[in-house]
Amino acid sequence: MLTRFSRDLTDRSARLAGIGLMLLGVLLFSIGDALGKHIVTAYAVGQLLLLRSIASLILLSPTIWRNRADFEQIERPWLQFFRVSLSSGEVLMFFWATVYLPLADIITFYLASPIFVTAGSAIFLKERVGWRRWSAVLLGFVGVIIALQPSVQTLTWPALIALTGSVLFAIQMIVTRSLRRTSDVVLAASQFVSTLVLGAILTAIAGWKTPTSFDFALFLVAGLIAIGALMSVNRSLILAPATVVVPYQYSMIIWAVIFGYLVFNDVPTIHVLIGAAVIIAAGIYIFLRERQLKEEEPVMVPPPA
Repeated sequence: MLTRFSRDLTDRSARLAGIGLMLLGVLLFSIGDALGKHIVTAYAVGQLLLLRSIASLILLSPTIWRNRADFEQIERPWLQFFRVSLSSGEVLMFFWATVYLPLADIITFYLASPIFVTAGSAIFLKERVGWRRWSAVLLGFVGVIIALQPSVQTLTWPALIALTGSVLFAIQMIVTRSLRRTSDVVLAASQFVSTLVLGAILTAIAGWKTPTSFDFALFLVAGLIAIGALMSVNRSLILAPATVVVPYQYSMIIWAVIFGYLVFNDVPTIHVLIGAAVIIAAGIYIFLRERQLKEEEPVMVPPPA
């Protein structure tokens, strides 16, 4: 009984740590998103991806060196490649959308990601999904439709870019959870390398603009924030099931509205706010339903990095 109590206590601690890291990661991502939106007003998206990735890898290099043994035997290389491809595509979609849309609008589309994760978990993670959760999934899609206001005039390609990014992000979360035996350093470093390659290709196509000293500092800060955000989210998914921590990504909309208004003077439209409220309600229901059913998979606590 004592052993079981200790195991339950460890599981709860891991889940609490996972939730805390997800909230921290979301905050850091939100800060990085606002900074990235500012940068792409003067520089191409490809150059942002390139310089941010270079800065991240330079700052992360001491940690990579200390954990170099983790890179020798990587589990399921093809799935790892698929994951970093999803990551690069999602980052490209997000910052591409920021050129045309307010942060709150983009984040609203990304609020559908937890819904997609729940639906995808039934297929990829073999989790049981009952009719109540499927109903919540459909309600989430209703929220997306309300936010998008689909019509010939309003269903624009920037909105579709953002929605595509949210789908890629959701698939990436599912794949990351399935690769939870992989070191979080390996997960983060591989994402930065993939984004660096994509940024280099896009920069070669769009051309190079030499940044000022101040802007170089901004790219460095963006890289530092990206490290903290990715490491927090990846470790969160290692510590706890996706269905436990992913719903806390709904805090993105709070930061998006705050940063969008304070930094860019963006005021979200009423249909975006209504759609976000519907999506959040669906996600909260899924989370509460998970807790009620207690359909929790075993938690693997990783060794200290």
